Amino acid sequence: MDSRAASPSDPSAVFPAARSTDPAPVSAADVKNAAERIAGLVRPVTVAPGGDGVWFALEFLQHTGSFKARGAANFVTAQRDAGAVPETGVVIASGGNAGLACAWAARERGVPAHVFLPRTAPAVKAERLRGYGADVRLEGTTYQEALDASRTYALATGALQSHAYDHPLVSAGAGTLLTEIALAVPVDTVVVSVGGGGLFAGVAAAAAGLGVRVVAVEPENCRALNAAHAAGRIVDVPVNSVAADSLGATRVSADALHWIGRPENVSVLVPDEAIVSVRRQLWDGHRLAVEHAAATALAALETGAYRPERGERVAVVLCGANTDPSDLV
Repeated sequence: MDSRAASPSDPSAVFPAARSTDPAPVSAADVKNAAERIAGLVRPVTVAPGGDGVWFALEFLQHTGSFKARGAANFVTAQRDAGAVPETGVVIASGGNAGLACAWAARERGVPAHVFLPRTAPAVKAERLRGYGADVRLEGTTYQEALDASRTYALATGALQSHAYDHPLVSAGAGTLLTEIALAVPVDTVVVSVGGGGLFAGVAAAAAGLGVRVVAVEPENCRALNAAHAAGRIVDVPVNSVAADSLGATRVSADALHWIGRPENVSVLVPDEAIVSVRRQLWDGHRLAVEHAAATALAALETGAYRPERGERVAVVLCGANTDPSDLV
């Protein structure tokens, strides 16, 4: 059960559908519980030297090709153990990666999965979803439109609504990545790409007890966290980036807004041109074929949007590789 579980007799109350229904921010204790829950189900992260004192956390080697497997495994396992999963299964809206992770985790636990994607999602992601046995539905042209359709479906069928990033179990599962990085190498700073903020929130919660700074990196025109931080509240933002298929959330989670308010954490923006260039550099220099979302994190260092101090030990999370690599060769 989750650390905030009040009564396992009412799973729907224990595990709300979205983070906004629970005011307590995701915590290091939640991440610890998640690590215990998903141990042996997810792949431990590989941390490799990236040059110039920077380490790469190769999370694109994770099941389903992204860090999202961690949160999905935590969500599905906790909900199943609480008896909260109906016969109709789980439903989620996604730009692709969260849907892949949910479909995989559901298959591993014998649960039906229904995944709503915007019609703009890469075909490779839809094809892989079907390979995991998911019911795939294409709705709208943005993540928000797919999310609205998934909520309508959940109300009509009784399927359990998951969320790509705005859920305590999802964020806590993502945060287990930081725990593994810290065990592998001593780091002062971890750099992560941000869409809706689930990875950032979980990693920042885990990092708070370790004295580690978290740098949140977004494309200039997909800046849900950066805009919310500037406004002091969650705001809707336009979405227009080469990395929008993974980072194109129109609004950030309350947890992410909470954790970016910590003085040790930093929000920065990078241009699409740098994201494209860094993705190419990762292939040319390291033979790492990653998606644009993964390159976004490293672009913060390459552009100087974040400049480490001398001797600062930095790990960059390469978060996913669900991409068509044909444009890299």
